[in-house]
Amino acid sequence: MTTLRALIRLIFAAIGITAVVATFFDTATRATINPFNFFGFFTMQSNLIMIAALLVTAVAATFGRERGAGVSLLRGCATTYIVIVGIVYNTLLVGLEGGVSLGWANTILHVVLPIYAAIDWLAFGDRARLAWRLVWVPLVYPIVWVVVVLIRGATDGWVPYPFLDPAQGYGVVALYAVAIAVATMAVASLVWAVSRLRTLGYGAEIVTAS
Repeated sequence: MTTLRALIRLIFAAIGITAVVATFFDTATRATINPFNFFGFFTMQSNLIMIAALLVTAVAATFGRERGAGVSLLRGCATTYIVIVGIVYNTLLVGLEGGVSLGWANTILHVVLPIYAAIDWLAFGDRARLAWRLVWVPLVYPIVWVVVVLIRGATDGWVPYPFLDPAQGYGVVALYAVAIAVATMAVASLVWAVSRLRTLGYGAEIVTAS
């Protein structure tokens, strides 16, 4: 079962990497790419974090460490971010212009990986019970991301999403920043709660930090 889980995760990591690389080169055929802009989107970064989590978990399984608290925390945070991407895109942004131009890559980054991540977290119990005192950890990345975006918007004028453009007023941007924080905590709380369920692959001992 452990080997099968690791293989599945490696396959989905490879699918994600393929979508990111294809999107990069597709974009390069139409314009000069600024890597800081291309990789500045929350969607792109969340997918890369998820891909990294899948690779780390698959490798950790080889050494029997996939249930470790650190690996599980990384996987929990990555699941939180990618699920947010899936929810926001498929409820608010689907069908709108912009974003990933390659249809199949867009589907992988906004639909396939978010759905797989949710299923992986729900179905496979090779994870530690995440301590509630650490439920704030997923907030660190979104906060840093928003700060960097605001600095860039105020200096070189680039923003990944219009609702974070300082030109519309910092009061409006602050409301969106709060909304991002609330959404992150809501999804993270759900992810933390699921980490305590008995699911497939539930072993004799699971690391806890309650």
